[in-house]
Amino acid sequence: MEQDRISMEELARYRKDTAGCQHVAHFNNAGASLPADVVVETVVQYLKAEAISGGYETEDLHTEKLEQVYTLIAELIGGHKDEIAICENASTAWTIAFKGLSLKPGDEIITSELEYVSNLLNLLDAERTGVKVNVIMNDEHGRFPLQALEKAINEQTKLIAVTHIPSSGGNMLPIEEIGSIAQKHRIFYMVDACQSIGQYPVDVKKINCQVLSATGRKYLRAPRGTGFLFVSKSAQEQVRPLLIDQHATSSISLEGYSLRPDARRYELYEKNRALSLGLGKAVEYVLDVGIGRVWERVRSLAALIREGLSGIPGITVHDHGDQLCGIVTFTSEAVHSRELRDKLAKRGINVSVGGAAATLHYMQRNGLTSLVRASVHYYNTEEEIDRLITAVKEITAELQ
Repeated sequence: MEQDRISMEELARYRKDTAGCQHVAHFNNAGASLPADVVVETVVQYLKAEAISGGYETEDLHTEKLEQVYTLIAELIGGHKDEIAICENASTAWTIAFKGLSLKPGDEIITSELEYVSNLLNLLDAERTGVKVNVIMNDEHGRFPLQALEKAINEQTKLIAVTHIPSSGGNMLPIEEIGSIAQKHRIFYMVDACQSIGQYPVDVKKINCQVLSATGRKYLRAPRGTGFLFVSKSAQEQVRPLLIDQHATSSISLEGYSLRPDARRYELYEKNRALSLGLGKAVEYVLDVGIGRVWERVRSLAALIREGLSGIPGITVHDHGDQLCGIVTFTSEAVHSRELRDKLAKRGINVSVGGAAATLHYMQRNGLTSLVRASVHYYNTEEEIDRLITAVKEITAELQ
């Protein structure tokens, strides 16, 4: 059953399937996860076939497999393949949907303090046209206040747009409850699931969202340069394609054209077919592992990191809220975040640094200019976590 825990035998197999696990303790999965070997091989073999047979000819031979990618993504998020568009990344997917909405001066958007910088830039751009953006701040316990959300809604509210899991924090927004409020008030609802897909079970029907954007390179373990956009069937007429070519149409003449009746109206014809197949193989891999089992292991490993870091003098863990994810953020009194990251890298341990701009409202409100981000995945081990904790303790002790 999916909810059974990943066994040590399975873990050994998943790590054997992943060449990077033999070389580094990788805690930068919120940046880009280590791909399974089969994902890499899928991309490489397709590129080799293109070099031998030609690009269009190779695509013709892989039509069925390329079509299957949409079906696999739909299965992962509980949607339909006609509601999926393949994009280069989550920012592209989110922007395509947002820019496709018919917002006008006087309309209002509600978002949260955890909104990602790419989305925030588009919201700031909308404000220049007379659209009002209302930012809901978390409470003192790091929880998103649903009552404040409902209170902020008025006749001008046309969109609720939130990021489920922030770039620089371990807390999570209650996207299902937010979706219920949006549905109750008949407000268009967009979810950025960039950090969610691949670590957390996401079901678009339970969330009641019209739009969901995601990337491949993070917890999904797909190649960089991949992502997808979900637009519900009922919302596709409300979201205009940002760019358009013949791929987006079902018919075209000198008198006009008709858009195709699915989410691929948001794609352009020319994309990297090898990366698309790699994305599909990564989705297939996580479906085989079981996303519920991935989530169970990710959050338990992240809890071990938080517990270990909290016991180190001068280290502050910054994750707050009712539900925490696989992203662990912390700062050191003894060493700057970037220096600590670099010193850990010399020990074969990958972490990343979250800058102030990534989640601007959150970082400014909490007086943070940077923090270390250690993001765990199911293929990480308890021994690797011990290495991380020991290394942070030794590095900070040397610089006290």
